[in-house]
Amino acid sequence: MAFIIDDILLSPLKFTVWIGKKLAETSHAELTDESSVHEALLHLQMRYEVGEVSEEAYEKEEAKLMERLEAIRKMKEEEI
Repeated sequence: MAFIIDDILLSPLKFTVWIGKKLAETSHAELTDESSVHEALLHLQMRYEVGEVSEEAYEKEEAKLMERLEAIRKMKEEEI
């Protein structure tokens, strides 16, 4: 009987902890997702080829995206 009461009383806390863990897992997965950076690089390249972006702007944005990609790869290496 005591276990049932403990479960009932602690269930809001357990649920909050579970939600926190899920949010942390999801945010980590999004932070270490290389595909979004690759997609942004492709989109930037297409915009440059069409003439929507100047060469200078292209190089600046490409450098930012490459830094982001390198940071993601370092994060993944540190996890191992």
